Order: sequence, then structure tokens, then C-alpha cells
Amino acid sequence: MSRFYQLLSSVQGFAVITAVYVICHGLTALVVTPVQNLFLPEITVFASLAYLPHGVRVLCIWLFGWKAVLPLAAGALLSELLFTTSGVRELMEPVLLQSIGVGAFSVFAAFEIAWLFGWDLYAGQSRRIAWTGLLAIGGLASVINSLGQTVVFSGLIFPDDQLPVMTVYAVGDLIGLAVCMFALMLIFRWLRLAGQGRSPQG
Repeated sequence: MSRFYQLLSSVQGFAVITAVYVICHGLTALVVTPVQNLFLPEITVFASLAYLPHGVRVLCIWLFGWKAVLPLAAGALLSELLFTTSGVRELMEPVLLQSIGVGAFSVFAAFEIAWLFGWDLYAGQSRRIAWTGLLAIGGLASVINSLGQTVVFSGLIFPDDQLPVMTVYAVGDLIGLAVCMFALMLIFRWLRLAGQGRSPQG
């Protein structure tokens, strides 16, 4: 029976990570992308200036380690099916899985690189959350992701657009991470105040 509950817990965790990723991708696709497309249409196909799922990647890998990679990839695939237009999806289809793999693995790679240099920033290593450390990891992961995505899409991006696309990837990932971290800090603050018997407004 204990194995059943462990399996159920794993399935629930997988579903939650995937669902949160899809929701954040949806917010990006439905709110950020239309506005960005007015100003940077040739870049918007490949990258967003505020990519919220990058924050989800960082926080999930921080909490669950390598176990979050697969549900993050599943969330990315489901997001592409739900929110990417058929024309764009057809354009990206030859390299879509590679792109998803790079995105899902980039944050885990960043955490592991930090660990190799003596910085174990996974959750549970300290009683206090190392917000600056998470931002640094997110920045490193963003660089890894932007370089990887540029290579993946190199056959689809015009040479003159490669540097702008890579820059938008990096900036968008960092902004998305900052937004998610801010939301998480607000949630923690609300929980702390609720635990003290006060409302957030109090």
C-alpha cells in the first residue's frame, strides 16, 4: 500500500508541475506575446520578453531536482500543442522536441554546474531561501537555454536575427523568473502572516 501512495504522490507531483507550467505558458502566450508581436514580430516566434515558465523551471528544479525535468518537458510539449498556432508549430516542428529538451534540461544543468563549484543551491540545504542564488542560477540557466535554443533554431532564424533572438531569450527568462520569485515571496509572506493569525492586509 505504501508503494501505491508513493506512486500516487509522484503522479500528483508530475501533474502539478505540468499544470503550473502550462498555466504560466498560457499567460505568456495570451498576454505577453500579442503585445510583443506588435513590436518584434520576427523574434516573437522564437522567444518571449517575459517568459514565465522559466521561473517555473527554476523553482521546480530547486524543489525537486532532476525529478522535475520530465514533467517540465511534458508541460512544454502540452503548452506548444495548446497555445502555439498551427503555422508556427509547423515551422518549428522539425526541431520542437530538441527545443523542449534544451529548455527542460537547462536549469538542471545550471544547478549541477553550481554544485560542481561547491554551491549546493537545491531546496533544503539552508533554513533561509537563497533568493540571490536562485537568481544567479536562473541567469546561468538562461544563458545555457538561449545558447541552446539559438543552436536548435539556427536553421530557421536569419543570421542577422540570431543575436537579438538569443538576447530576448536571456532577458525573457530572467524577467519570467523575477516575476515568479516575486509571486512566491508574496505567497510566503501571506502564509507567514496567516500563521501569525493576521491577514496580509493587516
